Amino acid sequence: MNAHLEQLSPTAVWRHFRTLCNTPRPSGHEAALVTKLEAWADARGLAHDRDDYGNLRIRRGASPGHESAPGIILQGHLDMVAQANSDHPHDFTRDPIETRVVDGWLTAHETTLGADNGLGVAAALAVLEDETLPHGPLEALFTLEEESSMGGALHLAEGWLEGRLLLNLDSEDRGQVYIGCAGGADVVVDAQLPLEALGDDEVVLTLSLSGLRGGHSGIDIDKGLGNANRLLVRVLRALDGCETRLVEYRGGTLRNAIPREAFASLAMPAGEVAAAQSRVLALEAAIRAELAGIDEGLALALTPLESAADVPAKEALSRHATRLLVAALHAAPCGVERMSVEVPGVVETSNNLGVVSLEGGRFHLCALVRSLRDSATTDMAERFRALFELIGARTRVEHGYPGWTPQPTSPLLERFCELHRARLGVEPEIKVIHAGLECGILGGKYPHLEMISFGPLIRGAHSPNERVEIASVEEFYALLRTLIADLAERPDGVAS
Repeated sequence: MNAHLEQLSPTAVWRHFRTLCNTPRPSGHEAALVTKLEAWADARGLAHDRDDYGNLRIRRGASPGHESAPGIILQGHLDMVAQANSDHPHDFTRDPIETRVVDGWLTAHETTLGADNGLGVAAALAVLEDETLPHGPLEALFTLEEESSMGGALHLAEGWLEGRLLLNLDSEDRGQVYIGCAGGADVVVDAQLPLEALGDDEVVLTLSLSGLRGGHSGIDIDKGLGNANRLLVRVLRALDGCETRLVEYRGGTLRNAIPREAFASLAMPAGEVAAAQSRVLALEAAIRAELAGIDEGLALALTPLESAADVPAKEALSRHATRLLVAALHAAPCGVERMSVEVPGVVETSNNLGVVSLEGGRFHLCALVRSLRDSATTDMAERFRALFELIGARTRVEHGYPGWTPQPTSPLLERFCELHRARLGVEPEIKVIHAGLECGILGGKYPHLEMISFGPLIRGAHSPNERVEIASVEEFYALLRTLIADLAERPDGVAS
């Protein structure tokens, strides 16, 4: 599948990306791809090993005459975000990604593409097999479970990597180079809430919200996109006067993707249905007006179930529990909390209500807090704990990871900027990103590393709208080769 990818340029990069598209690799299911890459390395006589967590390293010795050049680590993550439109059956653990070219962009059919971070991985593999490229010692580090937990980076072996310069290939804007990123943590809330039997006068309805664009919960958090969980809870709050009781709820599938869809089953007296549907129609119009020009596709519907057999359960939350839960979710922080003063135009602290579910009275929430300040991450998590303790829920913080402190005077950064200017005729923008690159974690384990991050132009990451500009991949790879070749000529480091 995806044979057309090998007609694109640069051929080696797209050939490897085809392998990644054809090999299922959602977070936690990277084993088959690791096995393929190890076989590929064996066929080319490249050394490879894994640390105890399973992160993969492939090494290539310096080309003749460049043994004294600084060692370079090419770094990316093997996993991808698994998101598909709800009406498209796709098993990310078994099915390949079906790609297509549209107006100079590569996208996927109804699913995420995996350009994040598949193209960074593909570029590193292309460098490793390039016989024409002068280079110093090379290590390609491919981490696991970046999208789900940063697990690979957090558990990376210390004292394992040998290089001094790290090129993270997990950025998504051409003409930019990243030197810092936000840290973050998952905030997980669980509760068992009281149920009561459905009353004889109650009917069960389905409330659905769909059609939103979704996006990356860091990069896109300041774009004004609709969060399906936030908006559906707003609708539930507006229906409070109709004596509603929650039966079930499901919204979002990943804590690091802005949710595009959310669905609730709710019970209410039959005499309230007409009033409830009128309120939903009014709210649909109001929210669509608020999102105009940003997120145009919102659709709201409140639909009675056709028969008793369609009712998901014979019980619903008590009226009191419904009101407390909806109120807590309505008050929960969501979106941009604060913009940075030190880095103008960059979000400092945010939260994404990523995954919310309710079934059989069991409530679960997973939010992702991000911040350039670790203290602000901690404070946001404590706000969640304080809020949801009011309804008797248990809150825990998981998978915390530090931010990446910028080094604006780095010689590696200076050299990159010089080469960017010479090759492309413009200065790159030096940026700090409100997303969780692995550099902060890696820098904590290997404090001596000089690091930068750059990549091709990717839009809509973490959603089925994900796409990559094909021309930017060629530009990105050419710049990567130029930088590696330049560093090979600098045995004393990267100073000009």
